[in-house]
Amino acid sequence: MRTTLIALLSGTLFGAGLAVSQMTNPAKVLAFLDVTGDWDPSLAFVMGTALLVSAIAHRLPRRLMPATLRAHVPDSPGTSSLAGIDRRLVGGAALFGVGWGLAGFCPGPALAALVTGSSQVLLFTAAMVVGMGAFRFVTRVGSDVSTSSDG
Repeated sequence: MRTTLIALLSGTLFGAGLAVSQMTNPAKVLAFLDVTGDWDPSLAFVMGTALLVSAIAHRLPRRLMPATLRAHVPDSPGTSSLAGIDRRLVGGAALFGVGWGLAGFCPGPALAALVTGSSQVLLFTAAMVVGMGAFRFVTRVGSDVSTSSDG
C-alpha cells in the first residue's frame, strides 16, 4: 500500500510538473524544437532542471534511500560501456524523436494531458497505444518464427 501511495504521489507530482512547465502543450514543445525558426528556449531550463535533480538522486548513496526506493534503483552501466547501444535502441530513439517533432507530444506529457480531454491528445495517445501493441505483436511473432526455425 505504501509503495502504491508513493508511486501515485510521484506520478501526480511528475504530471503537475509537466503541466506547469507547459511540456503538455505541443505548440510550446514544437517552438522549442524549431531551432532554425522562432526558437523558444524556455523548455531547456525545464530539461536542465530535470537533469540536475536526477543527477543528484543518482549520486545519493543507496544506504540513504528507503528500502522501497532502493529496491527499484537500476544498476548503472559502466561509463565507458557502449555494449547496450544497438540498432533497436538507436532506431527507437530516432522514431521517438521524429514522433515528438511531428506531434509535439511524447508519452509522459501526453498521458498527463489526457485530463484536458483534447481530441489531439486522445488521438496521439490512441496511436501510441496501437503502436506499442503493434511492436509487441511484431516482436512476439518474430521471436516465435526464429524459435521454430531453429529446431
